[in-house]
Amino acid sequence: MRLLVAGWHGQIAQALVELAAATPSITALSVGRPALDLCTPSTIRSTFVATRPDVMINTAAYTAVDAAESDERAAFDLNCRGAAAFAHLAARHGVPIIHMSTGYVFDGEKDGPYGEDDAPRPQTVYGRSKLAGEAEVVGAIPCHLILRTSWVFSPYGRNFVSHVLDLARERDEIEIVDDQVGSPTSALDLAAAVLDLAARLGGIDAEVPWGTYHIAGGGEASWFTLARKALEFSGALGGPTARVRPISGADYATRAPRLANSRLDTARMSRNFGISLPPWEQSLEVCVRRLLETDAPADNGKTKRSHKARQG
Repeated sequence: MRLLVAGWHGQIAQALVELAAATPSITALSVGRPALDLCTPSTIRSTFVATRPDVMINTAAYTAVDAAESDERAAFDLNCRGAAAFAHLAARHGVPIIHMSTGYVFDGEKDGPYGEDDAPRPQTVYGRSKLAGEAEVVGAIPCHLILRTSWVFSPYGRNFVSHVLDLARERDEIEIVDDQVGSPTSALDLAAAVLDLAARLGGIDAEVPWGTYHIAGGGEASWFTLARKALEFSGALGGPTARVRPISGADYATRAPRLANSRLDTARMSRNFGISLPPWEQSLEVCVRRLLETDAPADNGKTKRSHKARQG
């Protein structure tokens, strides 16, 4: 089975390539800009011809939540119009599509996890652009799986967990928001589920319960809880650690509002596909271990000080 993955620098794309490399029956071809630019349809066509995939997976997205507030056109170009171009090409060639989305399509005001039937009400440009992209996919191709996820972390690149570890190398105390909750999700767990789903899709006429699904790590946490647990694992493994002080989201100014509640109800995914991701704590320990093995810099001699960590 050949998978065409749009995007190559993102956490999910990198996890897909890593896991597919260890699966002889799957070839995952991750292609991003400039070779595959969702804003340039001709590059989508040429990449498709070169790869002839069985399933197309869109992980490419404009994810800079704050920057999107002043760069709405760029966010919609990639997250909406680019998603539409990718989905329309999949439809023309009879190839099913998996499209990654986000809990930012909701308003964060619900008292409990969001289900797929809850009405979207995005509060940010990023959320509106992703919701518009979902609508384009639905309108373009019936054979789609739209996967909304939450609070992704991984051993790749910059994300909340790697940022917290970096801060702990420099500071004795960091301040983390404790009144926003979500469903922390390992990109590796998510990629394993996506590969499982892709293997089940078959052709465009396959009998699959197509539609929109929520998929996220088991359990829930605040940013404060996630940071404290990451540093607990790090300290036990001989890595950096620091005190973590809880603060309110009101004390951490961001251009785009952050959701008070990003929890996702994943029962539909479990019911229809039998897929449930592991508890986030279990996957976090794996992530921290890998980050310490690959990214720990030499002691830079900096004086530690208090600092606030950014939350995505």
